[in-house]
Amino acid sequence: MDRDQQLIQLCRELIRRPSTSGQEEAVAKYLESVMASCGFDAVTVDRYGSVLGRITGKRPGRTVLLDGHIDTVPVDDPGRWTHDPFGAEIADGKIYGRGASDMKGSVAAMVTAAARFAEDTGRDFAGNIYVSCTVHEECFEGIAAQEIAQAVRPDMVIVGEATSTTLKIGQRGRAEVVVETEGQSCHSSNPEKGVNAVYHMAALIEEIRGIEPPVHPVLGRGILELTDIISAPYPGASVVPGLCRATFDRRTLAGETEESVLAPIQAAIRRVQERIPALRARTYLAQGQETCWTGDTIAAKRFFPAWLMDEEDELVQKARRGLRQAGIDAPLSHFSFCTNGSGFCGVAGIPTVGFGPSLESLAHVADEYIEIEQLLSACRGFQGILSQLCPAGAPPDL
Repeated sequence: MDRDQQLIQLCRELIRRPSTSGQEEAVAKYLESVMASCGFDAVTVDRYGSVLGRITGKRPGRTVLLDGHIDTVPVDDPGRWTHDPFGAEIADGKIYGRGASDMKGSVAAMVTAAARFAEDTGRDFAGNIYVSCTVHEECFEGIAAQEIAQAVRPDMVIVGEATSTTLKIGQRGRAEVVVETEGQSCHSSNPEKGVNAVYHMAALIEEIRGIEPPVHPVLGRGILELTDIISAPYPGASVVPGLCRATFDRRTLAGETEESVLAPIQAAIRRVQERIPALRARTYLAQGQETCWTGDTIAAKRFFPAWLMDEEDELVQKARRGLRQAGIDAPLSHFSFCTNGSGFCGVAGIPTVGFGPSLESLAHVADEYIEIEQLLSACRGFQGILSQLCPAGAPPDL
């Protein structure tokens, strides 16, 4: 089997193993064995279940990390698929299946590129190359990544999310903002004896809709959008609701903090209280907690910060040079969605770029696929980036 066929086969094997968040064990163990068999010097699995492989060059240099997540969203609509979601079927030059684009194809390309680079250079390169295959990204962007960052302490990170082989230098962040109003329950036949928390929430929502989120010259508009609302008790069963909770999706921009995100909503609450003195309300960031396939618990506030690299940063320039060397033009852009870059760059401050195969729009859709040519091209691209960051046959450019 030639090199390209090996990469295609690895991608298909990953797709054939379902791996929704918290259920990544089969893929993790398979990747552990693949890395060990293709020459990685060390392969470990951390407490959350992420797989981490290392290849060390013969000369000192920097530590470069290639990161991709191995969890996927569920297949909630199998009837809409014309290809088996876990069949990894090939048709019209595409590999179909859940996770093909987001992002098992890229994981396969990164693992393969690191192994090929080590083999082609006889390991005569500067530094350490790590490949991390992280878990729980779909619900906790950047949290498992922070665990990897602490273990590896990389100098530079390449996040392999789908970029259609452009080079991403940033992204908006994400926050789940909760707003609660508290009233007084009573029988709905005598509503005057209580305080309806939903009416107070309705007034507050109108005030919040008037908030103008900030705008960034590169990342664009911050967004504040209502995504769900529920009252308690629910169903009401002839009871005036004493509690109402609304959740807002807040897309954040570079430099925004938890405090700066909540401050305008807190101000909106105060303005409504001036008109409705009886209004009792609060706002806070949602908390999340999930069980990992290892049995450990991953938990965090749902605040995943934005990040943005300078176009002239060394990592950006060298990554672009490496991609051009591989025949990929790679214009600069930024992600439209949240990634593990929130943990690596947004929290840890590690220089980070994004590069990977396939289209962003193919994530989470029925008949998800990756074009084989994109898969093969991305592998060459990762090798090109490594050739610039971990130079072979010459002293490292430190």
